[in-house]
Amino acid sequence: MPHTSGPSKGAHTGPSPVDRARPGSKHHLIVDRNGTPLAVSLTSGNRHDVTQLMPLLDAMPRIRGLRGRPRHRPRRLFADRGYDFDKYRRLVRARGITPKIARRGAPHGSGLGKTRWVVERTFAWLHQFKRLRIRYEIRADLYLGRLQLACSIICLRRLKTSF
Repeated sequence: MPHTSGPSKGAHTGPSPVDRARPGSKHHLIVDRNGTPLAVSLTSGNRHDVTQLMPLLDAMPRIRGLRGRPRHRPRRLFADRGYDFDKYRRLVRARGITPKIARRGAPHGSGLGKTRWVVERTFAWLHQFKRLRIRYEIRADLYLGRLQLACSIICLRRLKTSF
């Protein structure tokens, strides 16, 4: 009986922009100022980050705050240089959000790192789950389910420590 291997790639995988030899996937996040995940999406590794900006903003839940009508959008959006496109700055402004996006080509030291570390810490929390750090699932829906479950666990842990 000849040996045949199973499928090696699944949906939402593609060549990594860093290591072109292996397929991979990316998860994209929007978090609040404490690092609690508000929206998450999954794409193949070779997709540009900015393509997920608007779908993530649309997927965000209402933000409860002070008395009155809850805000559906944040006041400000902090992002790294990968999101620096005039088209997306205009789209974000049209939604009533002030974009705080680092400019491409500008020297480092804009002060964005003082807020950017919160998202990086949330990625570190997600990568504590081994099944997210190394993708074993072929099916994208299973991997996305694990990603959403991990975000839910992070939210639960944030709630437990806040009370």
